[in-house]
Amino acid sequence: MPSTCAVLARVAVMAARCVSLLRRSLPALALSLRPAPRLLCTAAKQKNDGQSLEEDAGLSEQKADPPSTEKTLLEEKAKLEEQLKEATEKYKRALADTENLRQRTQKLVEEAKLYGIQAFCKDLLEVADVLEKATQSVPKEEISEGNPHLKNLYEGLVMTEVQIQKVFTKHGLLRLDPVGAKFDPYEHEALFHTPVEGKEPGTVALVNKVGYKLHGRTLRPALVGVVKGA
Repeated sequence: MPSTCAVLARVAVMAARCVSLLRRSLPALALSLRPAPRLLCTAAKQKNDGQSLEEDAGLSEQKADPPSTEKTLLEEKAKLEEQLKEATEKYKRALADTENLRQRTQKLVEEAKLYGIQAFCKDLLEVADVLEKATQSVPKEEISEGNPHLKNLYEGLVMTEVQIQKVFTKHGLLRLDPVGAKFDPYEHEALFHTPVEGKEPGTVALVNKVGYKLHGRTLRPALVGVVKGA
């Protein structure tokens, strides 16, 4: 039988051979386990393509978002412009109404200043009528130095009548005595119609009661007789 030393020697030789074989086979195994460059490029390309697709999707979403936001802003702008237009129109209407109200109020104030004495003037017209009738009722032949009292009274009535007419004129109250004038329905009131020789039809032949105008407005029409055609 072989000795122990010989066996150990053989084992050592076999172990050395195994180690040598392993050393030789490790590089080939490493190369076989290493991924191929083409596969690495394909994987990298797929990864890059995936990232590119994600980036493109993100960019498309970013590009899609601005139009939507812009559309919303345009709609809001249109609404605000419409509201501004309505507010401007309301302001202009309110301004026009205010101006019209101011003008009407001013006109009413001016008319009140002009015609506020209308009722008072009407009452004074009766006094003027009485004075006129009083002076007309005095016979002219009786007004003489032989009758000083009547003369003085008559002259006083005439002076009073003249003064009251001056006051009327001062306040815009004018006397209407339209004898011979064309009949005007806005200033005259016809009591009768009668033919008069030498007078044109439609003219005033007789004034029964004088009229008055206050600042161009007829306060009391003159009561007249009108000439009619034969």
